[in-house]
Amino acid sequence: MHRLVERADSTTTISPATTYGKWEGWGVSLAWWAAAFGDQDDLADIFFSTDWTTFNGVSIPGLGFNVVRYNAGACSWNTAPDGSTMVVSPDMISTRQMDGYWCPRTDLSTASSWDWTVDANQRAMMTKAQSRGVNYFELFSNSPMWWMTTNHNPSGNDDGSNNNLQAWNYDQHAIYLASIALKAKSSWGVTFTSVEPLNEPYDSWTGDTGTQEGCHFDRDTQNEVVIYLRNELNSRGLSSILVSASDENTYDQATATWNSFNSTGQASVGRVNTHGYQYGGGDRVALYDAVTASGLSVWNSEYGEDDATGEQLVSNLILDLIWLHNTAWVYWQALDGGGWGLIDADVETGTIGDVSQKYYVLALFTRHIREGMYILQGGSDYTVAAYDSSAEKLIIVAVNWGSAQYINFDLSEFSQGGVDGALVKRWSTQIGSGDQYANFTDTYLSGTKFWSYFDEDTVMTFEVDNVVI
Repeated sequence: MHRLVERADSTTTISPATTYGKWEGWGVSLAWWAAAFGDQDDLADIFFSTDWTTFNGVSIPGLGFNVVRYNAGACSWNTAPDGSTMVVSPDMISTRQMDGYWCPRTDLSTASSWDWTVDANQRAMMTKAQSRGVNYFELFSNSPMWWMTTNHNPSGNDDGSNNNLQAWNYDQHAIYLASIALKAKSSWGVTFTSVEPLNEPYDSWTGDTGTQEGCHFDRDTQNEVVIYLRNELNSRGLSSILVSASDENTYDQATATWNSFNSTGQASVGRVNTHGYQYGGGDRVALYDAVTASGLSVWNSEYGEDDATGEQLVSNLILDLIWLHNTAWVYWQALDGGGWGLIDADVETGTIGDVSQKYYVLALFTRHIREGMYILQGGSDYTVAAYDSSAEKLIIVAVNWGSAQYINFDLSEFSQGGVDGALVKRWSTQIGSGDQYANFTDTYLSGTKFWSYFDEDTVMTFEVDNVVI
């Protein structure tokens, strides 16, 4: 038990004065890993429940994701009526070729025009996720169907800086996605919350020698496509499904793209998505201000990096929660190699390795900051806080980057900052190696304050009961 004598090298005061909307959730994209491992129940338990699951002989705390992004594939290996076939990049990685449903240049209304049997594993994992409580589903596209593109290559056009969706197929791309959304609702038992027709569209990493699906869209084209998609969803009785856009690679690109849309384009969009690949850079505040001025919320709909230690993840995630004020956060590859995966895996060979330290860092956020909570001001650049109004519970996540020290947490700005002497539950993960979501019962409130000793490069989560704003 920590002695009830105030001691701290740093102090942060949690403020309930400003909240940044309700938290919607944490999630993961299903492409590409679920296409390889979508039949595994243990992985569904690990990612989509908060249960402890034995995996490779180790008991793992479930992350409790409640957001899933399902990828509408762009690839097929059949021949179009004109004899054309898909062009495959010489550098394409086969496990990144996602199956598409619409057969090339066939009548929309003909049953034989659609092959709904493909992509069974990704659908299976989506169903498993739903059965474990996932309640936000987003349909997203990395590229239109190959036969809608200018060069029949779903990896991109030339050097990636030119549009690759044929102008006469803008509406066809929207029809494709709206048709999948309708099929999901009528046959799969899944109603998508949102549909995103674009993926890092303004960037130029896509190209005809790419290793994955991708498609460049200039901003005027993006504007047109979101309008088409809104209309196609409405025409199918899916007006409650949001159009999200534009999943740009960086915060600054996302701001510029959003500001470029005309009034009809912006009115067609129900939520702004951005990716987090600007990491510690970029103007998160400018994006938040631009989006909220339009009355919308923002998601960080894709984040990933190759740092298995968890250092980059916690640093950039805290920056998002403090400055971007996103209402959801989605990781890219749950299973992958080279440090990218939360669990190390070789998707090409179908082999799974160890759980990364990054996984246990993320668990400190996902298992405690839950849907419906309000994000509060944490009072410092190393602290985030969330409040559960129904349970009167305060969640604090903090990181210590420097030398070992005591950090003091001051709850005096709440009308009730807990109960003097009450236990504060805490969990700890050390960046790189060491504690992995270790649970401790050694911290107590002293009035409206408590403190804890942080080793260097340590992340902790605290739960304080009986807190009233």
